[in-house]
Amino acid sequence: MSDDSDQSKQADPSKPEGEGATKPESKEAAKPEGEGTSKSQSKAAQSGTADAAAKSKAAADAKAGATSKAAAKGKKGKAAPEPPKGPPLVVAPSPHVFNTSLTTRGMMLDVLIGLVPVVGMSVYAFGWRAVLVIAVCTASCLAAEELFTRMRGRKATLGDFSAAVTGVILALSLPATVPWWVAMIAAVVAISIGKLTFGSLGQNLFNPAMVGRAFVMISFSKFLGAPAYRVAEASGILSQATPLSVARDSAAEIPGLMPMFLGAVNGSLGEVSALACLVGGLYLCIRRTASWEVPVSVLGAVVVLAGLTQALAGPDAIAALPALRLTVLQHLTGGALMFGAFYIATDPVTNPITFKGKVVFGIGVGFFVWLLRSFSSYPEGLMFAVLLMNALVPLINRWTVPEPVGGPVPERT
Repeated sequence: MSDDSDQSKQADPSKPEGEGATKPESKEAAKPEGEGTSKSQSKAAQSGTADAAAKSKAAADAKAGATSKAAAKGKKGKAAPEPPKGPPLVVAPSPHVFNTSLTTRGMMLDVLIGLVPVVGMSVYAFGWRAVLVIAVCTASCLAAEELFTRMRGRKATLGDFSAAVTGVILALSLPATVPWWVAMIAAVVAISIGKLTFGSLGQNLFNPAMVGRAFVMISFSKFLGAPAYRVAEASGILSQATPLSVARDSAAEIPGLMPMFLGAVNGSLGEVSALACLVGGLYLCIRRTASWEVPVSVLGAVVVLAGLTQALAGPDAIAALPALRLTVLQHLTGGALMFGAFYIATDPVTNPITFKGKVVFGIGVGFFVWLLRSFSSYPEGLMFAVLLMNALVPLINRWTVPEPVGGPVPERT
């Protein structure tokens, strides 16, 4: 059977040549099987890549169009895109305040509360004259703040009470006999030149109240000099000279310590009672509205210098300069030292920011107060002492930079 099958597989000689034979395949069929498959796959891949690129470009164009539409909506005042979620990162220079309840409004309210004992004693001692001066200075400061901030195209900040504090402190630094228009000019100068010329609250270099007082004292010395404190037709303390003016007359007797401490002597509205200044000042220090380093340094410097003067000044020196006979307690209870140490020198804006800087600042104020009281022609030197030290605050801040944690920063070679 194998032979027959082999013979059947052979070509039949009766058929034409090639009839029973297999026809040759086409050129494409003759090619290897993998070559056609690879070409088709490459074409498919190329078409897929083109489709993917087209889709990605269309998605990018759609995203860009949505972003431009959202930006256009935001510019027109419509809904803007939502900000990214998560806590905001705030970058700000030091000093960093961690107590969020410590606000400017709260601090100014504390100062106004601390001024209540001083205002009460001034009204008790001088009556309606004190009320008039305080009202004029406070109202003028508020009006000047509103007017000049509006002129600069900015929103007024009367709600933080800083202008009210300036007005009350300015009024307490003036005599009860000052004319109302002088008090108004002092208030306008305090706000316009002392505060807003430098920008606004927190940017002024000098204490605004002392700037206003210095202006009217130089311009209208007739109403703020030593004779202006005495009123001939008045009775009580208005008919007396101030203790520091009396100290310059070697033949006059300085009032006792108890009247100066309680408030039975003449002077500016805020300096008549050292007790009232001490009570209000301690409240500010306890509330940490005022830095205790400043008043302690001011009073300490005066105590040391006045003590040395009292111990070393002889009769000849006192005869030449009668103010040298003031004792330590008379320096502390007389004049505006207590009022200035707790309410004026402690202004946080015009103070140094470091502990050492505050101590240096306070010692400087105390030194100039003692120097001007003892050797100058002015009975009181607090106003000039504060303004002089205010001018030195930027240098004091540079001289008293605290050492960072881990040691000083190495210098670059």
